[in-house]
Amino acid sequence: MVKPIVVVGSINIDLVACSERIPAPGETISGSVFNTYFGGKGANQAVAAAKLGHPVIMIGKVGNDLFGSQLEQALEAAGVSIQCVQRTRGASGVALIITDRSGENSIVVVPGANGELGPADLEKYRDILLNAGMILTQLEVPFCVVEQVAGFACSHNIPLLLDPAPARELPTQVMQDATWVTPNEVEIRHLLNGAGANPNEALAAEQLAAKGVRNIVVKLGSRGVLLKQENETAIPVPGFPVKAVDTTGAGDAFNGAFAVGLLSGKSPVQSAKFANAVAAISVTRRGAQPSMPTRNEVETFLSK
Repeated sequence: MVKPIVVVGSINIDLVACSERIPAPGETISGSVFNTYFGGKGANQAVAAAKLGHPVIMIGKVGNDLFGSQLEQALEAAGVSIQCVQRTRGASGVALIITDRSGENSIVVVPGANGELGPADLEKYRDILLNAGMILTQLEVPFCVVEQVAGFACSHNIPLLLDPAPARELPTQVMQDATWVTPNEVEIRHLLNGAGANPNEALAAEQLAAKGVRNIVVKLGSRGVLLKQENETAIPVPGFPVKAVDTTGAGDAFNGAFAVGLLSGKSPVQSAKFANAVAAISVTRRGAQPSMPTRNEVETFLSK
């Protein structure tokens, strides 16, 4: 029996405005398009993995507003189990996103119901977590939850994929408890408490490994990723050249796909290449969850 991926994380509604460029502080500019999408780093990663055909269970919270119902329905429609998604009083999580014509974005996240997730919820779903093939988590839920998930996964020998986003410093123990840590270029600087200001990502990965972090994937956007496995030299895994229209959720696409690759028996390098393809496809489409490809789409992309 295939063990599910269990995602502990955020579930948001994304309010996305498209404009020629991202406005400067205090500046008002005209936009061209507005859309509402389903998002949240946790939910995005869950959908990315589910659309690739792997069983996924989401642990998180939504509000008792209209968005809450829509978010639950979107997860189910993508194939994600919502048996561990709870409704709470108040508003669902919301992300306000501006994207420019090159696909770059600026994001403000209001946690809402995501901020209500707590240690008691993890204890409630203890058996679900124990049966996970891999646990995925991020930093858009209260940090006490992330700490508890990391300690739980480590003590029970369950692989944990930690996405240290949004960027912040983390206790060394949390990073050591994770099997994989997947920062981007900005996030790895925060993890090094400023010691990684060197633009050389390979050096930054080595510095992070020196802190006892076992396996590291530095996400480099269109350049692909830098893969640093335990006791090995960091190696690049190139990305795929595509015309980006919206980079929102690309990192989440990578994480969900990387987890699926590893659990499918692929090597870390093969899994990174597979995940790079998933992320490349995602940036050619607008929205976070709507941009996540199916396995057939990925295989067709790779065959070309």
